[in-house]
Amino acid sequence: MAERLDPGHLDSSDLDGLTLPVLPLANGVVLPQMVVTLALETDEAKAAGDAAVETGQILLVPRFDSGRYGRVGTIANIENRGTLPGGTPALVVRATARAHVGAGVIGTTAALWVGVEPVAETPPTERAGELARDVRAAVSALFDQLGGRRLTEVLRGADDPGALADLAGWWPDLAFERKVELLETTDVEERLAKVLEWVKEAMAELEVSARIRKEVSDGLEKNQREFLLRQQMSAIRKELGEDGDDEDLVDEYRATLAALSDAGALTEKTREAIEREIGRLERTPAQNMEHGWIRTWLDTVLGIPWADRTTDDLDIDDARRILDEDHTGLDEVKERIVEFLAVRKLRAERGLDDAGDDDPTQKRKPGAIVALVGPPGVGKTSLGASVARALGRKFVRVALGGIRDEAEVRGHRRTYVGAQPGRIVRAITEAGTMNPVFLLDEVDKVGADWRGDPSSALLEVLDPAQNHSFRDHYLEVDLDLSDVLFIATANVMETIPGPLLDRMEIVRLDGYTEDEKVAIARDHLVDRQIGRNGLRDGEVVVTEGALRGVVADYTREAGVRNLERELGKILRKAATKIAAGTQTPVTVDAGDLVGYLGRQRFFSEVADRTAVPGVATGLAVTGAGGDVLFVEATSMQDGGDAGLTVTGQLGDVMKESAQIALSYVRSKADELGIDASLLNQKRFHVHFPAGAVPKDGPSAGITMTTALVSLLTQRPVRNEVGMTGEVTLSGRVLPIGGVKQKVLAAHRAGLTEVILPARNEADIDDVPDKVRDEMTFHFVDTVDKVFDLALDAETAEVAPHAA
Repeated sequence: MAERLDPGHLDSSDLDGLTLPVLPLANGVVLPQMVVTLALETDEAKAAGDAAVETGQILLVPRFDSGRYGRVGTIANIENRGTLPGGTPALVVRATARAHVGAGVIGTTAALWVGVEPVAETPPTERAGELARDVRAAVSALFDQLGGRRLTEVLRGADDPGALADLAGWWPDLAFERKVELLETTDVEERLAKVLEWVKEAMAELEVSARIRKEVSDGLEKNQREFLLRQQMSAIRKELGEDGDDEDLVDEYRATLAALSDAGALTEKTREAIEREIGRLERTPAQNMEHGWIRTWLDTVLGIPWADRTTDDLDIDDARRILDEDHTGLDEVKERIVEFLAVRKLRAERGLDDAGDDDPTQKRKPGAIVALVGPPGVGKTSLGASVARALGRKFVRVALGGIRDEAEVRGHRRTYVGAQPGRIVRAITEAGTMNPVFLLDEVDKVGADWRGDPSSALLEVLDPAQNHSFRDHYLEVDLDLSDVLFIATANVMETIPGPLLDRMEIVRLDGYTEDEKVAIARDHLVDRQIGRNGLRDGEVVVTEGALRGVVADYTREAGVRNLERELGKILRKAATKIAAGTQTPVTVDAGDLVGYLGRQRFFSEVADRTAVPGVATGLAVTGAGGDVLFVEATSMQDGGDAGLTVTGQLGDVMKESAQIALSYVRSKADELGIDASLLNQKRFHVHFPAGAVPKDGPSAGITMTTALVSLLTQRPVRNEVGMTGEVTLSGRVLPIGGVKQKVLAAHRAGLTEVILPARNEADIDDVPDKVRDEMTFHFVDTVDKVFDLALDAETAEVAPHAA
């Protein structure tokens, strides 16, 4: 760029050659072959115009906002001079050639004169011709899109490559800087290449703009079309007298769907299914039966809390405190819940739950499906609510006891009249969140018939590898249950199907000790019953001795359900006294229990039952927990009918155990000091009292064997000893299950010694420390050792009863 020249610094060599007056063009460029009208608005421009009239030519030079001039200008011939309608003088000029701007000098007029050096156009080359063809096509296409038909016609008449490139100067959107660059580019090939590049850039921008305009226009047209169609449908419905609220209902459904989609709560398939049903509802008349079915389905699906999740409280110490407040004991299940919390906390802190799709094994959260197995009344159901409180989650319970229809779990198909989703979906909706604590109560009591097997439907629900895409028959869309914490409860495991049991982590609740029951009554049950019976704190005082008396003399159970009933009876009688005017507080002590609860119900009858030979004390496990089981044996003259009779509503396994016991005694008669001839002349009868209760299992084997030996040797069984174990024909004692429950039952019954199989010695670690300290355990591997431990050394004076 050349600055405006100062005439005081010129020498005579600057004045040689052609000199022309300069007309500066503010932010404007005139290229060769252009014919333009120039308004002479400033004094400088008028002076240049006056000087140009005399010479017939003028130099047009671009001038920037900064005041600088371009280093290349355009020589133009004066075609005409006149005045514009506003009175401003003007020149009509025809640009002929480029020229380099040389030195400047002020002449006899006020105009600025400069030396110019015309630029000769180079002859067109083959490369320039190729570029010219490309430029012609590109510029023509560009001008067509811009609506410049006249420019396109002028373009067709341009044959010279250089003139063709200069026609780009007519392009209104070409920037001033690029026009100056086009003017200063004297090489034809280079000029054509630049124009071609600029035109391609502009075409790309136009394509993007056109695509955006089209998308916007299509969206607007679609919305307008849908709006018009809905208006027409509304008018048609009004004419037909149909309910006009459907339109608002559809809009409400669409708004709810849009909100769920924006929150990212729905998969693409689920969103499409809901959108499809909304469209069906819109097209279905209200009188059509399917209209109501579709509305019910949409209400159900959109009522599921797809986007709602509670945040877990991952404070482990706080969780321990809540669990201890709500339940006394149950250390194993509490520890399992704390472990679950610890894993969730570590995964959250280390970002494993937010892993990318490239690592799906890390992204999937670990499933937690716990089964609480134990006798009634130990707090399985209430423990589920306590876990929910510790986690800060919603709690929902589904009772499975007695259901026989698979549709109760998976829902009914929509083709059925009155179809509805299954209990899983209904419970999730009721909870209002996608990650509640879900209690499946009494899972061991699920039935099966011709309508299906509900336990089979639970296989998918309780499998962490599958329940992220649980499909209810009514919904027919995937439901993610992977965030749900499932807790199942059962009294016994034997009735739970094997595949379902395999999917659950078993946590046993084997019942409470006497001290634990007293603590539970003191810390929880009494206060709860005081509130339920309209009493206030301090009006009734139940002493520690009274609580222990209720536990020992009026209840005998693994749990505390009957204990709470008895406490409720005490407090109701106390409330009656207070209502009659008795002064408070009313104190209930151990000596007052007969007046409140009647006579004592449970006694330590082991000593009485085992006082005669032929009775042994066994230990068993039932659906209500551990229990003490008496085995009675007697004999009678055969009368031609020698053998064995077993009674007490026994299963096949227990009957076989009785046969094994008798066979062992016969085979070892000499070693045991028994007259073998008596065994062949008598008929033996083994009976299990409480005949209304079904019994089965091999663990009473050593008890039956001991009862028979006691009968035949006239040595009574020690009344402080209980026993359990399976016996073989060779006399070996095999391990059994339910050791903790059986030991707790023995402790409740007042036994102080327990005989167990040697291979069950490790199971004693599960027994509470206080119970272990108060009892003596004998571990045997052969049944002859049982006789030494269980039988008195001397024979009884009273002969056994014989028929």
